[in-house]
Amino acid sequence: MTSVVLRRLRRGELLIGDVVLAAALSFMAMTAVFDRPGGSPSWLVVLVGMLIGAPVAVRRHWPVPVTGVVLTLSVVTLLTGIIPNFAATAPALTVGCALYIVGLVVPGARSVATLAVCLVAMSAAVLVTMLDTTSATVGIGFVGLTVGAPWLLGSMLRERRAAAAHATAQAVSEERLRIARELHDIVAHSMSLIAVKAAIANHVADARPEETRDALKVIEATSRGALQQLRQAVGTLRDDQPYAPAPGLADLPALAQQAASGGVDVQLDVRGDADVPATVGLSAYRIVQEALTNVVKHAAPARCQVAVSIADSCVLVKVTDDGRRPVAAAPGGHGLIGIRERAAMYGGEFSAGPRAEGGFELSVRLPFGPAA
Repeated sequence: MTSVVLRRLRRGELLIGDVVLAAALSFMAMTAVFDRPGGSPSWLVVLVGMLIGAPVAVRRHWPVPVTGVVLTLSVVTLLTGIIPNFAATAPALTVGCALYIVGLVVPGARSVATLAVCLVAMSAAVLVTMLDTTSATVGIGFVGLTVGAPWLLGSMLRERRAAAAHATAQAVSEERLRIARELHDIVAHSMSLIAVKAAIANHVADARPEETRDALKVIEATSRGALQQLRQAVGTLRDDQPYAPAPGLADLPALAQQAASGGVDVQLDVRGDADVPATVGLSAYRIVQEALTNVVKHAAPARCQVAVSIADSCVLVKVTDDGRRPVAAAPGGHGLIGIRERAAMYGGEFSAGPRAEGGFELSVRLPFGPAA
């Protein structure tokens, strides 16, 4: 029941609501004309009621013109006495209903200018007709409540919708970035290892066929693992697919074994037994994966140390290699950019660069828990 009440109405439902509102305002204006001292002919009652209330039915199509028509008729009927001063609520509410749509759909100075004209005109008309029966403060307060408040409500709702639309667009952008990072990490790591082993197999195919077969086995296992991870990543985007568990710190030994098959001797050291959130564990896994991918691509054969420690509500990741050959980074790479983005998501710290004694070092701090 709550979702039905809070949902945004359809265009047809809004039109029906405006027609009903226009009929109600027309009836109020007819009653005001009918009750004026001395009475009024029936044709005047109907004519004034329809002229004032009917334009509200199309206020969503022409918000500013409708407001201008309603304002003009309301001021004229008040100043001429066709609608008596004690019944000024009917024309004031009609102007307010038109101004609500102006505040809702018309941005900027045009909307404010329309409000200012309505406030000045209605205040002048009400003060002139009610001068003998009420104070100026009450008259201005009456106009502000019936004319200004609806515009303010519409303007606040417009800003809220704009903020919600911006938040939605930002969430979509962040989700696309997250998916891009996941796919990059999966594909880049696996394809780098496959490329290395394929080059080895091609180089020793004739002289050492046994090494060729070993390389092909690694290629087969790596490609199968990559396909499985891709299915898991894409499956999470489908509502009808169960969510597969994401890799985490417990899967780091498998990464070390894969890197070893690519010519990198990995020394893995994981310390700490704190309960790490799954998202932080996944980020740490992807960071180590990308770091080992870079070592396989740019430094193999090499020795690499991976140290992961969990302490003080944070995960510290440090990856170093001995840099046995010069690094020739490919242009347009996104690996380090993705690592920096992962660290930024948690308000963490990131640093990477060559070591003075040779090689390359990457360090990332991922905070979690209440402190983060």
